[in-house]
Amino acid sequence: MDPMDIVGKSKEDASLPKATMTKIIKEMLPPDVRVARDAQDLLIECCVATMTKIIKEMLPPDVRVARDAQDLLIECCVEFINLVSSESNEVCNREEKRTIAPEHVLKALEVLGFGEYIEEVYAAYEQHKLETMDSLKGGKWSNGAEMTEEEALAEQQRMFAEARARMNGGAAPPKQPEADHPNVES
Repeated sequence: MDPMDIVGKSKEDASLPKATMTKIIKEMLPPDVRVARDAQDLLIECCVATMTKIIKEMLPPDVRVARDAQDLLIECCVEFINLVSSESNEVCNREEKRTIAPEHVLKALEVLGFGEYIEEVYAAYEQHKLETMDSLKGGKWSNGAEMTEEEALAEQQRMFAEARARMNGGAAPPKQPEADHPNVES
């Protein structure tokens, strides 16, 4: 079934009865897959805004999605996350690991029959790693240039002196001019 058959190509209300959609979803999932209702409700609350935004971004501007259909899509996403998380946990346990790693998630996707997504998920994971490394390199403690050990020690001593002065109720000592910036006198 083409997604546009459900959603439509105009401003019409895009909804199927919730029971019909639930039946379609249940037919797609293995019969032994069940998720605790309270865990599902918590996940739904956490991702409603994000999923609503994604749904709006994915559809043409003239298409409107009924609230029931939106809720059902969100519920499907939560079920998918639960399914992949559960299988990832099982893969992790079989390897006698204590922490689920990205490799466990990729293996879970393969086991569950979602192999066609592995390449795209792996690419997103690699992009995330690059962005994470960049943010760590350019974090709040980084000043862009590497300091020599002497410069780092001098900076540390200056910061300790400022902290001592603040603790003793006095004003911080004046900041020493940096060696690589020439003093400009007027």
